[in-house]
Amino acid sequence: MKAAPIHTSKEKNTLHPRSKHQDRYNFEQLIAACPDLKPFVSINKFNIETIDFTNPKAVKTLNRALLKHFYKIDHWDIPENYLCPPIPGRADYIHNIADILASSNGGIIPRGKNIRVLDIGVGANCIYPLIGHQEYDWYFIGTDIDTLAIKVARQIISSNALTETIECRHQANPSLIFKNILKPDETVDITMCNPPFHSSAADAESGTERKWKNLKHKQSLKPLLNFGGQNAELWCKGGEVAFITKMIEESAAFSKDSLWFSSLVSKSENLTKIYAALKKAEAVSIKTITMSQGNKTSRLVAWSFMTETQHIQWSLNRWK
Repeated sequence: MKAAPIHTSKEKNTLHPRSKHQDRYNFEQLIAACPDLKPFVSINKFNIETIDFTNPKAVKTLNRALLKHFYKIDHWDIPENYLCPPIPGRADYIHNIADILASSNGGIIPRGKNIRVLDIGVGANCIYPLIGHQEYDWYFIGTDIDTLAIKVARQIISSNALTETIECRHQANPSLIFKNILKPDETVDITMCNPPFHSSAADAESGTERKWKNLKHKQSLKPLLNFGGQNAELWCKGGEVAFITKMIEESAAFSKDSLWFSSLVSKSENLTKIYAALKKAEAVSIKTITMSQGNKTSRLVAWSFMTETQHIQWSLNRWK
């Protein structure tokens, strides 16, 4: 079989053009949306308003304010020690998969509840479904192996009256990804995942310590650190290469059930092994998009098992 073409975006140091987070945080607006944020805001040595990003409560409250101000999410909270994600970076993933779907639709982003997205590892925070639905009105299925994460995510969904457009499903078998989640004859348009990228608990702890040290020495104007995180959110045996390779292998069995599959890749050195896995699985099309937020750079790898003609048929049958 002919090798699938790999399309790689140019390096960039800015957020996606459609991102609502291009500028510095406007704390006056954010406090107006979420008054609980006010006690955490102070003036730094550069005479700029900011928060202490080493304070998990401050970061969580900032997230709550961002979700309320930009995405009209009125109720959002997560338990202690669960992943508190940086909103701008999460929004970028959503905007980039919108572009990937548009590439199968004559350059037009498909919108509406008939567009179905599967989020692998939705987490207690439920960030991707919340942002994705509010930005593009898509329908989301979120999955997780953590029962408490599913419970909290469902509470967030219910409290924001989103039960008709976001659902959560528990993956009872931690060794499976798509199996037991997608129902017989059920299709989605794209899958997404922010995989655990550490290879062990010790590796995860070491990485967190390095980030904390860097953050304490250099205050940032935007959140670059994911505070907290359960084991399943932070690490798995073999790290992100093992997880994504497993996802690729399993996706081949669902090649007609999703137009696109995708995952974040935190380390560029892992791309070679991921491309090898995609070649072995006989992916027809592969896209790689570089995403940057401040000092943090990650990659989005997307793949499809369908031909160009099948992409056209898919968009005509489902999106028109």
